[in-house]
Amino acid sequence: MAYSREALIEAVSTQMPAKRWKHTLGVMESSIQLAEQYGADPERAETAAILHDVAKYWPVERMKEIIEQNHLNLNLLKHDKQLWHSEVGAYVAEQDYGITDPDILNAIRFHTSGREDMSLLEKIVCLADYIEPGRDFPGVDKIRKLAKVSLEDGLVAGFDSTISLLLEKRRVIFPLTVLARNDLVRILEDKI
Repeated sequence: MAYSREALIEAVSTQMPAKRWKHTLGVMESSIQLAEQYGADPERAETAAILHDVAKYWPVERMKEIIEQNHLNLNLLKHDKQLWHSEVGAYVAEQDYGITDPDILNAIRFHTSGREDMSLLEKIVCLADYIEPGRDFPGVDKIRKLAKVSLEDGLVAGFDSTISLLLEKRRVIFPLTVLARNDLVRILEDKI
């Protein structure tokens, strides 16, 4: 059963604290703006944005169980639990909310890590998650400025920020993020 936009918003907003829902509203707004700027479908961008953090506040044991029982990306279980909600969110979007568009599902699935060969919609939702108006971290203004000129430049700056933070904290870096960043750098180099 597919949900209307209003029903989807009502259902998803109950899955998180009010502060996180405010973040989601910011990602929705930023996704629509980026979609309009870069020629993607704003409605599909908004749908992915509504659902991108649907599982973020679920208990980690519940997320682990969903990943294991449904044979999702088991490699995630070897990495930071902060990554799990994206994979689980894509699964929930399909199973519980009737989303069948593979591009929307992938935009949810890869909004935290990125991946090689990201689609336009995947880039938009991932970048919107970095630059939504409520975000406040060192370098976010630079990412916002770059996003106005190039999705790829904005995402490289976002991934660089994430990777730098993880290096500073001596944390494991999810390999897909490095691959996504390098792929985007190659795309930018090819444009020169």
